[in-house]
Amino acid sequence: MPTDPQMHQLRQAAESFGVDAARYDRTRPPYPLSLLSRILAASPGRDVLNAGCGTGIESRQFQALGCTVLGVEPDPRMADFARSTGVPVEVATFEDWEPAGRTFDLVVAGTAWHWVDPVAGARQAARALVPGGRLAPFWHTFTLPGELAAAMGEALRRLVPDSPFAMSRRPPGSPLDNYRPILDKAADGIRAAGGFGAVEQWQVDWEKVYTRDEWLDQLPTSGALTRLAPGQIAQVQEAAGAAVDRLGGSVPMAYTSVAVTALRQ
Repeated sequence: MPTDPQMHQLRQAAESFGVDAARYDRTRPPYPLSLLSRILAASPGRDVLNAGCGTGIESRQFQALGCTVLGVEPDPRMADFARSTGVPVEVATFEDWEPAGRTFDLVVAGTAWHWVDPVAGARQAARALVPGGRLAPFWHTFTLPGELAAAMGEALRRLVPDSPFAMSRRPPGSPLDNYRPILDKAADGIRAAGGFGAVEQWQVDWEKVYTRDEWLDQLPTSGALTRLAPGQIAQVQEAAGAAVDRLGGSVPMAYTSVAVTALRQ
């Protein structure tokens, strides 16, 4: 993840994940039910607009909670996959999407709001929300084991030294430390847009242990790799696999799933 919070300007990266939509949907983890349930309980109803819905991972979770969900997704490949799973999707960037008079009780985005202009996106959400409706973008934040982060960072710096995703050499912090610029930018964007109450941050800590095969399978869905050539991806996977072997053959991941949220006044 780049440390530059102006990620919404990296449009080629933002719209690159559909290169292997099936892998993305298969390997990306869902969101903690406790966080989604808290967001829904603090919303006035169950009509949900999902900005940057991707393949529909969080859309399907909200559908399972009894919600009606409409997705907005700029990548037609991701949108097609989401539709195939039963999620209605309109293809557009969220900033340019047209509500056409429709309103929603809740606007969410799952690990996607950093690809949306934080002020324009919040203003668009305000247009689409009923009074008292909730805006709640949320993310999986995580910290890689140090040896794995170092191995992947070295490979990326060697292969694509100018990539904004090349990992720094600084020691890894906590999940929230690593994502703080993005979370702060989202909160500042909501405040700057106007029309919302106080911005809150809700979070859930959890863990997942990946096998070596599981980790290498999901690795190509990272924004750092989606635009690389197959040979370059294979080299990053080789470096990551060697690091996982040194860790004992599995990857213990500490996640904090966090929502930045406010009510439409």
